[in-house]
Amino acid sequence: MAGCAAAVPRWSVAEPGVQAAPEAADAGAGRLRATGLALAGGVFLIDQLVKYWVIGPLALQLHGQIVLLPVFNLTWVQNYGVSLGFLTASSDLARWALVAMTGLIATGVLVWMWRERSRADVWALGAVLGGAAGNILDRIRFGYVVDFLDLHFGDFRPFLVFNVADAAITIGVLTLLGRALLVRRDNDSSETIDA
Repeated sequence: MAGCAAAVPRWSVAEPGVQAAPEAADAGAGRLRATGLALAGGVFLIDQLVKYWVIGPLALQLHGQIVLLPVFNLTWVQNYGVSLGFLTASSDLARWALVAMTGLIATGVLVWMWRERSRADVWALGAVLGGAAGNILDRIRFGYVVDFLDLHFGDFRPFLVFNVADAAITIGVLTLLGRALLVRRDNDSSETIDA
């Protein structure tokens, strides 16, 4: 029976306070990174497919606005700025400067996601990264970001007209802020990967 114990991996059971094997931690971190990148890719793909539908088959730019519900329209907006209309790119130089600036921010988000060990934070960063990539591609292709989702209650609009990428960025940032304010890191060990 003594020979049977050698067949059981030494690191097979993780107990609280016990460090996982380096190989297991690397594999867990790799899976977590892959999940974040997959989420970013999924957000990017959905954003671009919906924009293709809005520009192509729906031809929203020709209609201007399509009323779907009393509180929700599809409204064509060419957004030359960033969030809330800040930093409007009124020239080609400003456009490419905005592409470079948002590209640097997206790179920072990618690095943060790569180093992050909290599953929830990686998911939030993946949503932000995918949304940023979708809007950057719009700005490169068209010179503006395609916005079309228009939520309103009468004349009151809680948001400017937005797109899928904007929604993903907003959800990701709010998740990160909420977790930073409400979740203590020392109590967060159940969802982190040791590296």
